[in-house]
Amino acid sequence: MFTGIIEEIGTVRTVRSSGHSMELTVAAAEILKDVRLGDSIAVNGTCLTVTSFTTGQFTADVMPETFRTTSLHNAKAGTSVNLERALRADSRLGGHFVSGHVDGTAIVQKCQHIENSLVMHLSLPPGGLNYVLPKGSIALDGTSLTIFDVTDESISISLIPHTQKTTVLAARKPGDCVNVEFDMLAKYMFNMLQRRTPSEKRTLNEDFLQQNGFL
Repeated sequence: MFTGIIEEIGTVRTVRSSGHSMELTVAAAEILKDVRLGDSIAVNGTCLTVTSFTTGQFTADVMPETFRTTSLHNAKAGTSVNLERALRADSRLGGHFVSGHVDGTAIVQKCQHIENSLVMHLSLPPGGLNYVLPKGSIALDGTSLTIFDVTDESISISLIPHTQKTTVLAARKPGDCVNVEFDMLAKYMFNMLQRRTPSEKRTLNEDFLQQNGFL
């Protein structure tokens, strides 16, 4: 489990591909201070397992499913990546609960600098609009963000100066893809509502949320 608060930007050193799987070696510093074999590290929001490490880098495997559903298949030597260690039980939860299980990729449509913010408009993977709403949470390349606008085709997010400096998102350009993980509560809610029979379906209101343990 992660929070979506990026700890540092790492750099891919080597990529060893074999069909639709790969081995990544990533240079880092901060996140390696207490690393152990088998630890989970989110790389651009994708939960990977540390298979080996030194004081300046770690290696992790990317299986075919992860290769297919995330942007990691585009990684090459020199690629910058967001990095975050798994959440500790005694840590502050500054973002939102992020599992590191990427739902797909979003495409950057437009970027605008408005005063001190960088506004990004992105199209979501098929079905993605079912899990978003204004002021809701979303993780893009592992970064916890607040959605401030939703249309029939896209969402908009705004990066504060700190996020622009400490994540890879500010370097994204129109046409680039970013890993997206939808809020897990939204996914559970949508799935539960979809599974209800026609006679069980009713309006989503406060009574419904209380009866099902959400309030």
